[in-house]
Amino acid sequence: MRKIPLILSLALWFCLGVESLSARQVNDASGLRALQQQFIDLKFGMFIHFNIPTFMDDDWADPDASPAIFNPVKLDCNQWAAAAKSAKMRYGCLTTKHHSGFCIWDTKTTDYNVMNSPLKRDVVKEYVEAFRKQGLKTMLYYSILDTHHKLRPGFITKAHIDMVKAQLTELLSNYGEITAIIIDGWDAPWSRISYEDVPFQEIYRLIKRLQPNCLVMDLNAAKYPKDALFYTDIKSYEQNAGQHISKESNQLPALSCLPINKNWFWKEEFPTTPVKDPAVIVKDNLEPFNQAYCTFILNVAPNRDGLIDPNAVEGLKQIGKLWKDDAAVPELPAYDAPITATNIAKHKPANSSWSDDMWIMDFANDDDFTTGWRSNRAVAKPWWEVDLGKCHSFNMITITDLKESMQSYRLLYEADGVWKEICSGNNASKVKVHRFDRIWGNKVRIEIDSTNGQASVTEFGVYDEQR
Repeated sequence: MRKIPLILSLALWFCLGVESLSARQVNDASGLRALQQQFIDLKFGMFIHFNIPTFMDDDWADPDASPAIFNPVKLDCNQWAAAAKSAKMRYGCLTTKHHSGFCIWDTKTTDYNVMNSPLKRDVVKEYVEAFRKQGLKTMLYYSILDTHHKLRPGFITKAHIDMVKAQLTELLSNYGEITAIIIDGWDAPWSRISYEDVPFQEIYRLIKRLQPNCLVMDLNAAKYPKDALFYTDIKSYEQNAGQHISKESNQLPALSCLPINKNWFWKEEFPTTPVKDPAVIVKDNLEPFNQAYCTFILNVAPNRDGLIDPNAVEGLKQIGKLWKDDAAVPELPAYDAPITATNIAKHKPANSSWSDDMWIMDFANDDDFTTGWRSNRAVAKPWWEVDLGKCHSFNMITITDLKESMQSYRLLYEADGVWKEICSGNNASKVKVHRFDRIWGNKVRIEIDSTNGQASVTEFGVYDEQR
């Protein structure tokens, strides 16, 4: 791994020292809900994929690409902001670091950054200043996966985690108020970096300490069910990856993203290839999403000069003319607060009553929402339990029941050889979230009293949530 400078130690000292919020404030559900409502009220924004892949033919750049190729000789973030304003957008979001690890701000954590390119200018600084001049909110994109610094499965060290914390500290300390940070390359099937490899709860709480009003948005929708906020403040949907929000049934604060061109980063054919139809953007995306508690973010990729191509600028103007922006966003319905703690039940030994065929107990805590445990139909009162291995403290349990199989159930825990009831439920939702005062136990069990014919558990989670 490339050497990470010693300045990290100073940055990390700052991370640990900024304790302006207590645990209670970090998890203030009413305050978070207000921020989520404000986010969806923004309605429409500009995603800006601009980084070292701009100067290559692939969206995933060579991790050893030289900073010398990053040379946008006409870079003008004011042009980006004016184009966003013409479309009636209300915010922007810039790719500060993509998967190949190149940083486009003046970072002290690595020499693989824009200050060692021919540009030698802090793009993040210029971006936030330009967008704020236009009255637009600013958000940042940041990739956990970092192939240049070998922050990838099998190579992750404490130094990597320290680097992530230090980089986020810079981004959230040096550029004023950041409305949201969009994190990518984390706990995704293609990145394979788990929330234990790079500890989610630590990073989440660091962000909230640095900027209490900054929403944390992890682009993990491909893995987790759409019925709860697993490891994110806002549920995300990447249309190019086949992730589509239900305009009829969504009940969570959400974001849907789509590029105005074919790809996220600029390609040589972009100036001569038509952008997506502005009428389709408005009628099929912007208007219906806003009525489904969802903000729409349209990616517009600057070219190698650092400017948005004329055809994209014109497309944005047409969107601004077509979109009347005269409908209020509805008030968010009731939903559970985000789940941000580590699932201590994941991959622990499990047991159950008689299972149905191959769908044995191990499938209920394998961290895979496409599989699950199923009870044999002959069992009248099925049960499933997990052995935590030692006495653990915990204060939250989630039951993902995507088949909506349970009608009533009870949750119990074992301590000192004695089983005690935690609570009972008849929650019909696909993801059932139970929060309670902290308890200590060796095992956790669900006893299912009535079903729709066959009990099943897609995933079972046990958490020690910091509050």
